[in-house]
Amino acid sequence: MKAVVLAAGKGSRLYPVTHHIPKPLLPLANRITLEFAFDRLKEIGVTDICLVVGENESKMKAALKDGSQFGVKLHYVRQHEPKGLAHALGFAAEWVNKDPFVLYLGDAIYTTTLVPYANRFVETGCSNLNLVQPVEDPRRYGVANTDGERIVRLVEKPEHPESNLAMAGTYFFGSEIWSILPDLKPSARGEYEITDAIQMLIDRGHTVLAGIYHGHWFDSGTLDSYLEVSAYLSEGKILNAGTVEGQVDSPVVIGAGATVICDSIEDSVILPGAKVHVLGRIRHALLGGHVKSDDDISNEIVYDHDRT
Repeated sequence: MKAVVLAAGKGSRLYPVTHHIPKPLLPLANRITLEFAFDRLKEIGVTDICLVVGENESKMKAALKDGSQFGVKLHYVRQHEPKGLAHALGFAAEWVNKDPFVLYLGDAIYTTTLVPYANRFVETGCSNLNLVQPVEDPRRYGVANTDGERIVRLVEKPEHPESNLAMAGTYFFGSEIWSILPDLKPSARGEYEITDAIQMLIDRGHTVLAGIYHGHWFDSGTLDSYLEVSAYLSEGKILNAGTVEGQVDSPVVIGAGATVICDSIEDSVILPGAKVHVLGRIRHALLGGHVKSDDDISNEIVYDHDRT
């Protein structure tokens, strides 16, 4: 089995940090975000990985190279404009060829192994198996309506959900998907949706299954979710690979080579190499570059900023 990891997103909700560091390379608990994807893929025996990149291509290649430092083999393809997950997947078609593969969203973090789902995909011989998870508000997600193990209908962000099973960011596919993509039409928001592609598999009589994921599933796309994931992965502790002057209250992660001077810091991440001098408190913040402030910094993402 191969893997296609989607890592072309701009991470706009984490600007301005992601102007400087591609979102897939942001550190979580002082490890690159994509390392957690590589860990989960290696657990299911997958080391041959195609990364779909975008305008971040040069920085991604410079940081990850051929992947050998992470125990994987990386191949790169470029999505030149963001037109949806199914559009991004299409760029990997030639590389995947007819092999079965797993499609993995690069910012998804899973706290338990994907081995049972990979095994179920292989043993059933189905065309597609999708991780799903019960959620409180399904309207924010692609939602799977099921009959037993089979998915019978998918609805993207339904106003009136018929199920609470959200699509959870990892998809196992056989080669049947490649006959679907050329016939796919853009959705109302102008994107080629992976949920629409899977619905076409269903409509054409292919077996599509749901695998209910029982661990914690996170993405790290906003300040709140980024800090939540960071706190979970650091076990709510203080991870300090730099130097700090001031009171430190967990959870806090300080990257390698960073220096922090402040009255106090809590529930925050300081990126590697950052130089931070705050005459006050730092709380619920993501800081990088050179940051100077005469006031508290709270509930903010800051990169290279001087407030005097």
